[in-house]
Amino acid sequence: MQILQKVALVFTIIGAINWGLIGIFDFNLVAAIFGDGSILSRVVYTIVGITGLINIGLLFTEYKDGK
Repeated sequence: MQILQKVALVFTIIGAINWGLIGIFDFNLVAAIFGDGSILSRVVYTIVGITGLINIGLLFTEYKDGK
């Protein structure tokens, strides 16, 4: 399960960076790479959304100290 959450976290970070670019520079990196409204851009947005939902589980995971 840890691997799934790490992969999900990477996609969530990619989505957050894209939203940051949209907010600061009005530049949509996903649309620039895959085309505005293309199937591939919709797939990327869907994956980012699903991984965001997966990462909700991190809110309820207790942090374990490495000691």
